[in-house]
Amino acid sequence: MTMGLLLDFFLVILALAAGWWTIGAKDSFGAAVAFVAYGLVLALIWVRIAAPDVALTEAAIGAGLTGGMLIGASTRLESAKQATRAGGVTRRLAIALSALVAAALALAVLGLPHPPPSLAAAAMAALPPTGLGNPVTGVLLAYRAVDTLLEKVVLILALLGTWSLAPDRLWGGRPGRKERRNAASPLTLLGQVLPPIGIVIGLHILWVGANEPGGAFQGGTILAAMWMLAVMAGLVDVPAISRTWLRLLVVAGPGLFLIVGLAGFVVAGGFLAYPPGFAKPLILLVEVVLTLSVAAILLLLLAGPPEREPPR
Repeated sequence: MTMGLLLDFFLVILALAAGWWTIGAKDSFGAAVAFVAYGLVLALIWVRIAAPDVALTEAAIGAGLTGGMLIGASTRLESAKQATRAGGVTRRLAIALSALVAAALALAVLGLPHPPPSLAAAAMAALPPTGLGNPVTGVLLAYRAVDTLLEKVVLILALLGTWSLAPDRLWGGRPGRKERRNAASPLTLLGQVLPPIGIVIGLHILWVGANEPGGAFQGGTILAAMWMLAVMAGLVDVPAISRTWLRLLVVAGPGLFLIVGLAGFVVAGGFLAYPPGFAKPLILLVEVVLTLSVAAILLLLLAGPPEREPPR
């Protein structure tokens, strides 16, 4: 048995253990922490099956963003004394449903023909005109750019839905509660040390996304995480949603993407078509602005609806 196969077995055992821990946790906070661990293990599994772009997305969205939202929700439930533990029947149903879904996915994968159908060759063949080296970025920003644009619009709609939960008197106020800064807290130290490093990593992942695994969504998620860390440490506050610059930042990425798409009718003969020789610069420009918009939207989604009076 090779070391690679041993590592695969170890990751499978870890994934099953983390899944069992998520379902069997005694409280909501423990379940949320277990879910984050499960997402990180899945990211490692995606790396093992040569899907680094999916691994980055799983770590950023599955473990990071979703995990942060679950931890925040569980904390609020505990503080409000509203958390309840799922009963034995509910847990057994969750385990049975999870096992059924896992078995169905396994049968679907094992039932694929050998070699499995793939569009990878076609994607790589059409990549040179875009100037990109990463076929995933080519799919997201060129071949199926309409899907990517609509995904960003959905993010804005989700943010508007979150803001709509606020009472009328708080509309335009600051989301979440003001975190108090504690100079002796380890969280304060992390909030001072990690953001500069995280910002560099996020920008690096954005920049290399044209030719290597990465891109706007992964980079934006990392930037949002660093911003949220500083907010949780009490070093900065979440801006009021009435701020003009914040609203412009939220819509800037999708707005520029739409403008580039409409310009394609004039300069390239179709919506979201790029003129020869300008595809890569336009894609990089869109990705840079999308990264900033994604970071702002994800931070505001994590912060929740406004809970404080708008600034005077």
